[in-house]
Amino acid sequence: MVKPNARKKSTVSELPLHLMILPGLAVIAVFSYLPMFGVVIAFQKFVPAKGIFGSQWIGWDNFRYVFQLPDFYQVVWNTVFIAGMKILVGLIVPITVALLLNEMRKEFIKRSVQTLIYLPHFLSWVILGGIMIDILSPSEGIVNKLIVKLGGEPQFFLGSNAWFPYTLVISNEWKEFGFSTIVYLAAITSINPSLYEAAVMDGAGRLRQTWHITLPGMRPIIVLLATLSIGNVLNAGFEQVLNLYSPVVYESGDIIDTFVYRIGLIDAQYGVATAVGLFKSVVSFVLISISYILAYRFANYRIF
Repeated sequence: MVKPNARKKSTVSELPLHLMILPGLAVIAVFSYLPMFGVVIAFQKFVPAKGIFGSQWIGWDNFRYVFQLPDFYQVVWNTVFIAGMKILVGLIVPITVALLLNEMRKEFIKRSVQTLIYLPHFLSWVILGGIMIDILSPSEGIVNKLIVKLGGEPQFFLGSNAWFPYTLVISNEWKEFGFSTIVYLAAITSINPSLYEAAVMDGAGRLRQTWHITLPGMRPIIVLLATLSIGNVLNAGFEQVLNLYSPVVYESGDIIDTFVYRIGLIDAQYGVATAVGLFKSVVSFVLISISYILAYRFANYRIF
């Protein structure tokens, strides 16, 4: 049993740590929890001039209206399709690149490649959006010029419903795979080197070492990141889509977040936009809960 004096000393010694947490808790409370009161707008015919307390309550009418919109289910499908592809590609590409970098013997080249592929992660989509528009231009873009030189026809990647979702996935992976690669490289460094030494003694080549030692050693972090990514199924990348899409590709590129942006801020249907946002939040909460359950079951990962 812990003595009262020891408990008191422990509390006093940890007081600076608790004080350091306070600013972060204050930020979360102000920007994450207090705004949750605004969820009531989803059940109102909200008029900004009247405010939350003066606007008319209409119950579930906003939700019925949303679910009857002909474009809503296409928007949900676009979100799941684009986010699902991003999750899948976001697992395959970084793992492959991490395995390739791990095989490099020149440390200087290895570090240089890591730095180069990691740099785009720090650029916002406002900057990268302009870069993508330039390099994918059907008339002046370097990508289409290369296609023409190879004997193909120029493609309007950002203006074609057939190409736009895949353009989003590829450009997003170009930006983010460097960060994920470093995570997997860190997982590789935790593998016991004696396993490779034993494999060499048994006559195993680099390919067999990768298949039987490196990948199994990476499996816990792969399973963890894969299961946790389930919670992002409805997050297809608002900033990216907003900077790259246009009305021409609404059919294949409009996602829930941009749908909410247009209804709420452009069309001023605040109640409807809040209803869509609440729908997304509830579904995301369920998916995140499932992902943590799976992460605990398959990767022994837990928060508490």
